[in-house]
Amino acid sequence: MKNTIKPIRKLQFKASINPKAQLALKILTERYADYISDKPNVIVALGGDGFMLETLHQQILAPVPVFGMNRGSVGFLMNDYNVEGLIERLSNAEKAIIRPLRMQGKTVSGKDFNEVAINEVSLLRQAHQAAKIKISIDGKVRMKELVADGILVATPTGSTAYNLSAHGSIIPLEAQVLALTPISAFRPRRWRGAILGHKSNIRFDIIDSETRMVSAVADNREVRNIQYVEIRESKSKELYLLFDAGHTLSERIAIEQFSP
Repeated sequence: MKNTIKPIRKLQFKASINPKAQLALKILTERYADYISDKPNVIVALGGDGFMLETLHQQILAPVPVFGMNRGSVGFLMNDYNVEGLIERLSNAEKAIIRPLRMQGKTVSGKDFNEVAINEVSLLRQAHQAAKIKISIDGKVRMKELVADGILVATPTGSTAYNLSAHGSIIPLEAQVLALTPISAFRPRRWRGAILGHKSNIRFDIIDSETRMVSAVADNREVRNIQYVEIRESKSKELYLLFDAGHTLSERIAIEQFSP
């Protein structure tokens, strides 16, 4: 989708604590001092993918398009770092719309929780025993008992991250689906997960939750000792990532699909 933001006149630079990112912050703020504003229409994030997720989480209530430049390691969500030509790059950038997941549930102690995930929601065993999880989709029980190290629900954006490492499917950005992927499943041993419609209401109930303790993690926000969790795509939240023309997030995901 072509960028439809206002002309680039107001920028804000943010950087991770990585020394490379801090040096880039210093250089760019000096180079583009005339464009810096505390009410930006574009945020330039300097760091790696983890810092990009952190920056996007900060935009949940009032989203501002974010253009990342890689000063970290992997940088799948980032553009190449270059000091020169930034305004022109931003003017020609293409926008990716990200719809996060809403994670709601209750802990064993009865405490309610509510978090947002951009990449994925993961359920993980907390001790040496495997987790036992009942899976329901749209109110219907689809699996009475999954015995595994855990399970995750990934957005298309997050399908190339933890989901891919757990042998889940890579999802095109335009596909209106979510990946449901087990983590080291013991029973049923051959189950490899499912692809669900993006409007699905996914519920995980922890079996023997007081003895087989499980945590729920929305990106990097962890809630421990959960009793159950419900996950669905947010109906009201959208976040915006900017990419150099010809190097969109959709293209990056497509490349990953055909990587050997």
